Amino acid sequence: MGKIVIIALATLISLSTYAQDISGKWNGILKVQGVQLRLVFNITQTEKGYSSTMDSPDQGATGIPVTATSYENSILKLEVSNAGIHYEGTLDKENTFVGTFKQGGQSFPLVLIKGKIEKEKILRPQEPIKPYPYYLEEIEIENTKDKIVLAGTLTLPEKNGKFPAVILISGSGPQNRDEELFGHKPFLVLADYLTKKGIAVLRFDDRGTAKSTGDFGNATTYDFATDVEAAIKYLQKRKEIKRNSIGLIGHSEGGIIAPLIASKNKDVGFIILMAGSTLRGDKLLLLQKYKIETQMGINKQLVENNQQIFAGAYEIILNKNLGKEVMSDSLSRYFISKYGKNLPENQKTALINQLTSPWMIDFIRLDPAVYIEKVRCPILAINGNKDLQVPSKENLEIIENISKKSKNSKIEIKEIENLNHLFQECETGAISEYATIEQTISPIALDEITNWILKQIK
Repeated sequence: MGKIVIIALATLISLSTYAQDISGKWNGILKVQGVQLRLVFNITQTEKGYSSTMDSPDQGATGIPVTATSYENSILKLEVSNAGIHYEGTLDKENTFVGTFKQGGQSFPLVLIKGKIEKEKILRPQEPIKPYPYYLEEIEIENTKDKIVLAGTLTLPEKNGKFPAVILISGSGPQNRDEELFGHKPFLVLADYLTKKGIAVLRFDDRGTAKSTGDFGNATTYDFATDVEAAIKYLQKRKEIKRNSIGLIGHSEGGIIAPLIASKNKDVGFIILMAGSTLRGDKLLLLQKYKIETQMGINKQLVENNQQIFAGAYEIILNKNLGKEVMSDSLSRYFISKYGKNLPENQKTALINQLTSPWMIDFIRLDPAVYIEKVRCPILAINGNKDLQVPSKENLEIIENISKKSKNSKIEIKEIENLNHLFQECETGAISEYATIEQTISPIALDEITNWILKQIK
């Protein structure tokens, strides 16, 4: 649930002494948590030495000012101060800089060369290869409420006929219709598997992402729910779809959106929560933070301190009587009281902006259990027991308690051994493993989901 973003807004200053001209484009590939990120440093010789800018092509960022550039005794040093980036590399006999890229307290090896550099090919054996043994159609869905158009893909077992259908709902962050992340395409694999089993599948690019229109940055979980509602209406108009057999499969945040819709929409035939949280947003974020930091081996006292500090910050956001400006001021004073001068002003501002975004405010306040209690259609809640982002024990306990007192007798709960948040078979469940695992979704999870759906549509 998260991506590496490199941002810099600094003026360009450079000082260097040098023995040779190193002007030109220097290309490298940064490997972070299994993700390959291309970086380009554009170095120019000046009267005083060198100046440079940085490009991150995979993030669509170009011309990022490098604050300081120096080259002396075959050692290149680059600094992007506002992003906390430092690079130091030594020029070898092959005209290659071999060095270390540092950001956010972490260090990564980075080799820079002047020639073209290619990413390593990643093996993803589960991804389907064309031609597919089913019908595929590129479609557009109109969300008339928000006046946006969602671009998507509808797959049908055959071009003609009537089929049950599911709509796939992605997790947090802007994602395309394949829910592409960490080099994987989970929704492509899932859609392929389900369609081959006789189930139509609709998946679409998040608003403001890929080919869909709209503004993702200012949207909330409730806004994303209206996109799914528009998708339901779209399927109801298709002659190939059985109107009473339309279900929702939500992954992560999508597993929050599915019950939110099903709690008030009787046209939803069933829902599947793939690592969908049942905890109120603030509690999930604290639990997630604790699990991830503990797994990373961070000092126990620091982990506990982080829990206390962020719990206090979330309490401010939970106060619905505060407007955004007052909330931001309150958070500023709060973080100063906790961190003092140890938290630079620019980092404090970035943190407050993140916490007071429309999505984050609503997410922290949203309690999924309230909506799950109102759902009357069949529910499958499925989690991997090594999920660190939506820990299964705490989340499944809540839905189990709901099932015991609910009027809905069709709630099933399944915890699968050794699966992470992406439902991959894994060792630790750490986010850093996601990209390194060849498997996109465990066959066990695919079978559990498919077999359960087939039982609901008999």
